[in-house]
Amino acid sequence: MVERLGTDMAERSHSWGDERLSLLSAVGTALTDREVMRHALDQAVSELGGLAGLVHWSCGPAGSRTLRLVLASGLPLPALTGWEEIREDEAPNAPARAVRDARFVWLPAASDASPGPGETGRTSSGTLPPGTTVAAVPLSGPGGPVGALSVLTGPREPTPEQTGFLEAVGRWAERRLSRSTAIGGCDEHPWWQQRPGGSVVQQSLEAVKAGSWEWGIRGGEMRWDRAGLALLGIPRGYERRIESWINLIHPEDMPRVMAATEKSLRERSCYEAEYRVRRPDGTTGWVQSRAHLELDEGGEPVRMIGKIWDTTESRMARESVGQALRYMSDAFFAVNRDWRITFLNVEAERLIGAAGEVLGRPLWEGPAGMVPELEDRCRRAAADGRPTGFDIRWPTDDRWYHIRLVSVPDGLTAYLTDVTERRTQAARRVAAERIGAEQTARISELSNALADAVTTKDVVRVVAAHVLPPFGASGLLILWLEGGRLNVVGSVGYSRAFISLVDGVPAFGGYRLLNEVLGSRRPCFISSIEEYQRLFPDLAGNPAIARKNAWAVLPLIASGNAIGTCTVSFDEPHDLSADERTLLTALSGMVAQALARARLYDTEHARAQALQRGLLPRALPSLAALTPAVRYLPASSGTDIGGDWYDVIPLSAERVALVIGDVMGHGLAEAATMGRLRTAVHTLANLELPPEEVLAHLNEVVCDLGDDSFATCLYAQYDPVTGLCSLARAGHPPPLIVDPEGGVECLDPTPDPPLGAAEPPFSTVDLRLPDGSLLVLYTDGLVESAARDIDTGIAECTQVLTSDYGRLLTCPPRRSRIGVRGTGGRQAVDHDRLDRLCDLLVGAMLPAQRLTADDTALLIARLHGLASGNIAGWPLPEGPVAAGLARTRVREQLRAWGLEELVATTEVLASELVANVVRHARGPTRLRLIRGRSLICEVSDADAAAPRIRRATELDEGGRGLQVVSALSQRWGTRYTDEGKCVWTEQPIAWAGTPR
Repeated sequence: MVERLGTDMAERSHSWGDERLSLLSAVGTALTDREVMRHALDQAVSELGGLAGLVHWSCGPAGSRTLRLVLASGLPLPALTGWEEIREDEAPNAPARAVRDARFVWLPAASDASPGPGETGRTSSGTLPPGTTVAAVPLSGPGGPVGALSVLTGPREPTPEQTGFLEAVGRWAERRLSRSTAIGGCDEHPWWQQRPGGSVVQQSLEAVKAGSWEWGIRGGEMRWDRAGLALLGIPRGYERRIESWINLIHPEDMPRVMAATEKSLRERSCYEAEYRVRRPDGTTGWVQSRAHLELDEGGEPVRMIGKIWDTTESRMARESVGQALRYMSDAFFAVNRDWRITFLNVEAERLIGAAGEVLGRPLWEGPAGMVPELEDRCRRAAADGRPTGFDIRWPTDDRWYHIRLVSVPDGLTAYLTDVTERRTQAARRVAAERIGAEQTARISELSNALADAVTTKDVVRVVAAHVLPPFGASGLLILWLEGGRLNVVGSVGYSRAFISLVDGVPAFGGYRLLNEVLGSRRPCFISSIEEYQRLFPDLAGNPAIARKNAWAVLPLIASGNAIGTCTVSFDEPHDLSADERTLLTALSGMVAQALARARLYDTEHARAQALQRGLLPRALPSLAALTPAVRYLPASSGTDIGGDWYDVIPLSAERVALVIGDVMGHGLAEAATMGRLRTAVHTLANLELPPEEVLAHLNEVVCDLGDDSFATCLYAQYDPVTGLCSLARAGHPPPLIVDPEGGVECLDPTPDPPLGAAEPPFSTVDLRLPDGSLLVLYTDGLVESAARDIDTGIAECTQVLTSDYGRLLTCPPRRSRIGVRGTGGRQAVDHDRLDRLCDLLVGAMLPAQRLTADDTALLIARLHGLASGNIAGWPLPEGPVAAGLARTRVREQLRAWGLEELVATTEVLASELVANVVRHARGPTRLRLIRGRSLICEVSDADAAAPRIRRATELDEGGRGLQVVSALSQRWGTRYTDEGKCVWTEQPIAWAGTPR
């Protein structure tokens, strides 16, 4: 039986040795070299049942090396004093002999000789139990043994299995150290000086003794090594069943441990759990266990192999951290994934509620639910998994907190720091910075606005818009020093009565307040009426007239000269701060510079405007053939005058010429060119030349001015008798024609090239326009700009003309045809309509707020056809009898028209014109009378030679006919026709109520 027991123990020891080697190989790869050797030493001591384990390492040359104790386990260092250094040549020492002989050695622990029976003897390491022996194996490197692994054990000699295990552990340690290149001498950083690894397992193995276990899943067998049994406090004779382990688990931790076990089995994953164990001796401690699964060929788990270590101390450390969190000054709370509160410290209880009342309840049921956007931010932080922070205002104490949200595996944590004072200081700093930024912005805005201000009115408007509102002021008065007097150039918020008091006062003999400001060139700030009356008792009545209660009177200094004053006033008493006074003083300098520049512009612009008006027609003629309306708008930016012009020129036979043009560029040279062209047009029109010839001659004029001179022009002739309108264009925008029904037509937008770049002949367009049509002529300034092309502008003009209001204005008055006495009233009504139509077009196309860089000319003409009853014509025979027949026709027609007072004069005129044809020209001859605003008598023939007035002497029998014609008619002339020529005369008609 004893022999069987021995055999069983040997088999069991062999089984345990294999298991230890298996576990040693499993955990060794995760540890440092020092941790590997310590773990191997622990396993060797456990297997041999020894007292302690030692690792010695050789230093120095071979044969005289010293073995140094570098690692120990099982006994405190004071008990191992004699083992710290051993010479390699010490014969009775087991570690030294194992290194020297390179084999397993088992010797007594005595230093000089083996103790005799019953002797204690002096040991190398102090006092050890009697019979202590040493089992040592060498640790070899590439050149031989470099160290020894020893176990201090009892007097019994190790069994062959124990000896084999110890040798196997030594070989395993050699292989492990050789893979990490740690085998070697006592270098500067040997393996035994390595720090423990950073993982939890490595730190735990360094701090506590770890145990190993194995669970046979199918049979339910549970085995622990000695370290594990000691750790759990299980006696050696325990029942090797899984239930023995389950019974040790604390009931509160049981669900969590079982859930981790089931998850590992289900997912074939590693097992890990930390839980409390209740040891048989009644003590309780925290342990952590990790394990991996072994699967069979079918992938089913058959075994779980793991390790366990004591975490009581680390758990206590964590609990101490919880205590620190509990009483720290900042609020801290934690919630789980269901947003239920799992922890909150004392400061957080003040904000959220007592722990006993809120733990386990949703966070949003308390005050946190009233914080705007807090829930959304918490959910985003949990979803993103990244820490985030922001400021919130807590509703229970109305203070500001910076909250930092950190996502953790089982929920979310929040740290709240009171930042109310910091925010208050930041708010003050921001307010100061904002005031500075606002002042800078005000100066910048005023500077930019003044840079765009062109006229004095613009400067006053800009100052009123950018200076008065920020200071809460209500009044602005700007006085300009000129000719020793202060003249008002702009005011806001003052009555006319007060303006009349200060306008034109002597600069240094009027108001003492203004005198002091101008003389000292320093501003004067008055905060109330009482202060004003105390400073200037002679002006005590002014505040009542001005209706102001506080003033800032600023001198305007430009180029070192005082040019005026700027007064900013307030409706209520107002004491300006030092910053406000400084800012107003700085702004006054900018205003002075802008005002001086604007005054120069106003002067130059006024001169340019006067020159422009002198070059344009002062008034349009009153004609029967049309009712005109015009607008001329100079460019709103710059002082240079433009070259846009227009004209209405009366022709013979009630015909009329309409001209509009644009000299390209701005300046005096362009204005002079415009004057030349306008004079040339008048001359050419009086020659009764057709439109294409007029443009041909104008082209020669422009070409003679130089290669860089160009102009556009539109010349049109309208005949009210036939209703024919002939026009030619040289680079000018097309006219718009509005028929009596309101329809708008635009001619072909492609004109001939502009004057100066064209090659005659020019093309002419003949249009038959019904009575009451509108002819709309304009320059490109109306329809074209940097933000709008000419086609878009023409389309917008068409929309304006076809709008409801536009149609109302373009509609002709009834009975618009010429020939009825008293048409002046209807034409006055029509002229008013056309004036309003001009305003409509200009207002729509050129808003007042838009600065234009080009002049604009607009000419709108209502065309009036001549009624057939006002025209009479007859062919005349050849020979002297034609003169008598002409007199008869004239007498009869004028009596029919009721113009008996013109019969005698007209008979003479017709007789002389016919006689001139009979004597100097050739037929056929024709007589025509036209009754319009004047009486027109025409005689046509086929001869192209124009008659000339001869200066007949007293002895000449002839040559006085044209002298008679010139004396009796208002005007007369000759025009060429397709058949020859026509000589015409005009006589005024005295309508009822008008002087002859």
